[in-house]
Amino acid sequence: MQQITTDVKSEAKLINSLLEKLTVDDWNRHTTFKDWTPAEVVAHLYYFDLMAIYSYKDKDKFKSEAEFLGTTTSLSTSYARAVAVKDRLGTKNSEDLRSHWFKANQEMCEIFSTADPRERMMWFGPDMGARMFITARFMEMWSHAQELYDLMNTPREYSDRIKHVATIGVKTFGWTYVNRSLEVPEDIPYVEIKAPSGEIWDWNEPNDTNFVKGKASDFCHVVTQGRNVKETGLNVVGDTANHWMSIAQCFAGGAEDPPPVGLRTR
Repeated sequence: MQQITTDVKSEAKLINSLLEKLTVDDWNRHTTFKDWTPAEVVAHLYYFDLMAIYSYKDKDKFKSEAEFLGTTTSLSTSYARAVAVKDRLGTKNSEDLRSHWFKANQEMCEIFSTADPRERMMWFGPDMGARMFITARFMEMWSHAQELYDLMNTPREYSDRIKHVATIGVKTFGWTYVNRSLEVPEDIPYVEIKAPSGEIWDWNEPNDTNFVKGKASDFCHVVTQGRNVKETGLNVVGDTANHWMSIAQCFAGGAEDPPPVGLRTR
């Protein structure tokens, strides 16, 4: 647990550094992700980091907040639901929001650094083991941060920490299909991607006719739906591999479609 929590803290520090450079006007600009502004993005991360803490330390508080979230489902848009979450937090301004998120994120990491990786954590849907739980927090933070990098037209620094995202992306191959009520293909594609360090990561059985190859960062952006696969340099061969990359979803919740071509390109 020390490694994954250290990686979460390190990635959060990079994101926090970017947030510290935002002006008041920047905080109110709308991103290409469901029209959210940086305020909704950070509020979302802050709220669910708090929920992670509650899941570990205060299950009654977790349940009461889960009831609140249930009331937001009647709101018609993702933006409206995100605003409701932001308002729930009661922060005073963007600086207050940023500092509270960063503090909560670091607290979450400290708590989980000594947790039993097998301990089951309450969440939305099935419980998760603590290791997978905190890895999913890394994935969501990394994914949503791209909206901020895109908005500010800031090149992103990639590190081998993204292997956490890639691993979830590979492991959710079947989930992508089940979540859409589709039959899960038996021919699981081979995945071979190049890490930022130059190391090669691979999963599943090598196959010359059904595979995904390319940069790890591109693969991670596709499975988190931050980019359309057609706008990456991934080499995708085979019917199953192509179909998977066109609908890949490594996060929980209802089925979501990747962004259309041209929407989230820097």
